[in-house]
Amino acid sequence: MNALEFDRYSIRFGDFQVLREISLGVEEGSFVAILGPNGAGKSTLLKSVLGLTQGLPQEGRVQISGSVRVLGKDPGEVPPDWMGYVPQVKGFDRSFPALALEVVVSGLRRSWPLRIRPEERRRAEAMLEQVGALHLAGRRLGRLSGGELQRVYLARALIREPRLLLLDEPATGVDAVGEADLYRHLEAYQSAHSQGAARVTVLMITHDWEAAQHHASQVLLLNRRVVGYGRPEAVLCHECLAEAFGHVGHAHSLVMGR
Repeated sequence: MNALEFDRYSIRFGDFQVLREISLGVEEGSFVAILGPNGAGKSTLLKSVLGLTQGLPQEGRVQISGSVRVLGKDPGEVPPDWMGYVPQVKGFDRSFPALALEVVVSGLRRSWPLRIRPEERRRAEAMLEQVGALHLAGRRLGRLSGGELQRVYLARALIREPRLLLLDEPATGVDAVGEADLYRHLEAYQSAHSQGAARVTVLMITHDWEAAQHHASQVLLLNRRVVGYGRPEAVLCHECLAEAFGHVGHAHSLVMGR
């Protein structure tokens, strides 16, 4: 079964074509890295999966055609428990006197917890421990490093054990050690949910071609349309990268081992 299916999916904002004729299927259990230049439609694609484009007006400035299916349903019909999301821009003001534990519990409740119940505390602490961040439970957001904050948000996204995990530039502001830990925790979560009918699928936007090569099972190379989709070694080739980005440079040489 495909976790995601796009059928000739297009979005136009006024005169700007954000996505053009996107048609592909993402198999359940895949780890898909989405790469492309700025303005390629990567975040819009994730928002479409989350159902955040469905409320846009269909006349005048915004035009949407084609379809998206998420876990066999229209995006707006997917139960909230089925999806977890780690945004690139965090919604919480880091000066707000919130504790890491409260942030994780907010993912469980879908609202801010004024008082945390014992079972909520137990589940939040267990998830923080799973991502190596239990020691951060009582720490305020303003005292967290980029890597620590990312672990807390990952715990928040995973606490309902979603079948589909969406990540928008998860390694932004994270050092090399924290980035390695992030991918290790993602792969461990996928591995723990690799059996049965509901395997976990990960969709990750990244600019890191090496991370895509080493951690993703599939790469989607996007520049408003699908430039390439498949195994990293097939998609991260000179021709595909040049077509998507217009040029290739030092980063591409690293990816290709040159």
